[in-house]
Amino acid sequence: MSYPDTAAMAGQFAQRFQLMAGNIERAIRGKREAVELALVCLFSEGHLLMEDVPGTGKTTLARSVAASVDAEWRRIQFTPDLLPSDITGVSIFNQAHQKFEFHQGPVFANIVLADEINRASPKTQSALLEVMEERRVTVDAEPHPVPRPFMVVATQNPVDMDGTYPLPEAQLDRFLMKISVGYPDHYSEVEILKAGPQVDRLPQVARASDVAAMIDFAGQIHVADPVYDYIVALVASTRTNPNLRLGASPRASLALLRASRVRAASTGRHYVVPEDVKALAVPVIAHRLILTPEAELRQRTAADVLGEVMAGMPVPQAA
Repeated sequence: MSYPDTAAMAGQFAQRFQLMAGNIERAIRGKREAVELALVCLFSEGHLLMEDVPGTGKTTLARSVAASVDAEWRRIQFTPDLLPSDITGVSIFNQAHQKFEFHQGPVFANIVLADEINRASPKTQSALLEVMEERRVTVDAEPHPVPRPFMVVATQNPVDMDGTYPLPEAQLDRFLMKISVGYPDHYSEVEILKAGPQVDRLPQVARASDVAAMIDFAGQIHVADPVYDYIVALVASTRTNPNLRLGASPRASLALLRASRVRAASTGRHYVVPEDVKALAVPVIAHRLILTPEAELRQRTAADVLGEVMAGMPVPQAA
């Protein structure tokens, strides 16, 4: 693809990105940053974990993303009695044909809303591990691919911990981003009261094929060698930080690269700049880190430590 074509297509990407963001904002007011992060996650072909107190719009944001795309979506309410087969599907013997037939579960959709994911047992949570990483489900040694695009949007509450199971590190690492929605400001909350529920009224402004094409284009956004070095150095520094017991893996580097490309395209640029990386470092990396007990006693957070790491790291300068 030639330089002018890439630049022009980046502009088209940005227009559609902003159209979708504006559409979603009709349902969830005053949360432009959270909306844009959710869309960056979608076009990065990643998965999103939203953690916040009840009633702040986590499920509304997830439903609004799904409603804006003419694609198949499913909602799974995670509960302690949910079984892995309730998510992935099950093979049932067909007496007429004298053979087992696979019946797909709700995970076979373009956008899957996993509501209150930490209320299911670790065994049930593990049913998502393969499909989130490899985008396929293996049942009876037979792989079944899920449609493209594919995105898991999971929610969990940080305050109501009775009857919940913390997500293991292996599953947290499969979420490209973890974000919080937060309370709206005064003006936005007044607008919410006046407008009432809007999710069911949102028009579909993109097709699944459009999203897939935007994902493919984002992978072509140019990344200069100094930006590659900056991403690797940033992620690698978390592995030696004295405040962290577990640093970020190469999966975090890949996730940060994909998300940075999408952010660049969403602003109409056909190249990544260090500011893209810095803007996405916390939502992409922080949830993958585990603090040392001493850091926890000092009431540090992974975001705090990551911020200090970025502050002490030289940023590549334009030639």
